[in-house]
Amino acid sequence: MAPNPPLNLSYPFDGRWQVRNSPANRVPSHGTALFGLSYAIDFVPVDDDGRSAPFTLGSLFRSEAPEAFTGFGRPVLSPVDGVVVGVHDIEADHHAYRGFPSVGYARTQRRRAAEGWLALIGNHVLIETGYRTGTAVVALCHLKQGSAEVTTGQRVASGQPIGRCGNSGNSTEPHLHLHAVDGRYITQAHAIPIQFDGSIPHNGTIVERR
Repeated sequence: MAPNPPLNLSYPFDGRWQVRNSPANRVPSHGTALFGLSYAIDFVPVDDDGRSAPFTLGSLFRSEAPEAFTGFGRPVLSPVDGVVVGVHDIEADHHAYRGFPSVGYARTQRRRAAEGWLALIGNHVLIETGYRTGTAVVALCHLKQGSAEVTTGQRVASGQPIGRCGNSGNSTEPHLHLHAVDGRYITQAHAIPIQFDGSIPHNGTIVERR
């Protein structure tokens, strides 16, 4: 059976963001097909030097407040025209983990996965949009606590602000996780390939939008 064609999206941000865990490099991009994650992609906000935050000696040994990162609180935009079918933004933004603290944090990932979908994606907005003969649901995840700017049932346009970049859920530093599935019930849905403005960027690419 031929694979589904990609869902074409607009980039869900302005400014400079670096691509991580891209399906252009491997599928499943995040090492699992659970929860429709096969074609998921991460975007990390960076400064003019390509850094998410200065890396100091303290970064090597201690966790860091999310406010220390250049992209914490940056606006996140809808990548499609559609209808909001899910909003959750009550989870706290936890500290970021780089250097040695990231090793300890990685060891707790299995526990978060066992706790289910919400423990992994944290605060999020789900947007339903047209796809082939049916619909697709685009998930924008790890949003900042209390930052949702939309409500369930609301129609949104591509480029409209829907929340802000945060560090909730299974996240080592503030970033945006995005993936698309074929239904509203995320735990039962199947992954849909995605592309942005007709292509999918590789890991390490810095996307700049103005």
